[in-house]
Amino acid sequence: MSKPVHVNSWETLRAFTDARIALGRTGASLPTDELLRFGLAHAQARDAVHQPFDSERLAADLHDAGWPTLAVHSQAADRAAYLRRPDLGRRLASDSRSLLLGVPSRRVDLLLIVADGLSSKAVHRQALPLLQALRPYLDTLGLTVAPVVLAHQARVALGDEIGDCQQARAVAVLIGERPGLSSPDSLGVYLTWGPNARRTDAERNCISNVRPEGLDYPQAAFKLAWLLEQAFQRRLTGVELKDESDNPALRGRVTPLYPQLGG
Repeated sequence: MSKPVHVNSWETLRAFTDARIALGRTGASLPTDELLRFGLAHAQARDAVHQPFDSERLAADLHDAGWPTLAVHSQAADRAAYLRRPDLGRRLASDSRSLLLGVPSRRVDLLLIVADGLSSKAVHRQALPLLQALRPYLDTLGLTVAPVVLAHQARVALGDEIGDCQQARAVAVLIGERPGLSSPDSLGVYLTWGPNARRTDAERNCISNVRPEGLDYPQAAFKLAWLLEQAFQRRLTGVELKDESDNPALRGRVTPLYPQLGG
């Protein structure tokens, strides 16, 4: 008598990826356990989108680690408006703009923004460890850094207006990425030189899938530091600045600090 579940001969490959491969079958259908896992992953992805951004807890953790913070909101009043009107997530609420403009002006090299984006879970889990891994590189580069801005209901482009208000030479937005069925807590980093409202996505560099199961904190911090050094040398970011951090011949002051990167 044949087995009720037909095992895929590729099953051994599942040890090397979180992707849904070699799921087996029961007749013409998926096995029940795989179907239930799919439903769970889908629910986790939906929850990640709708989970509120606990900026107060994150601000306390950042403060304890030596990162002062400010909190701002986009023009999207709530999550429903944020999801229906992406344009509102790209503009500061009037009271937040007034708050930033009221901060004593001091031109800084870098502004770091932690934004909820489409996954607050990603921000809660990944933002602080990434900032801690980045700190030694900022010291090496000698960059002045403004207080970390915690942005609610934010899209990537909100960083342009925030950076303009803070007179930052460059802005890095750490934002929760759209959840996937195997990664509801993936963080993205977007670096923009000379932030202002006229910037386009082509003028940013992106580092994606920052999480322990993807691009881990040491690697992500090194890539961001390398891009920062190059951005300040060339006065640009985006399509004209390619990530060639894996080429030792193109490294300046920024070199890997971690064994797995060759440091």
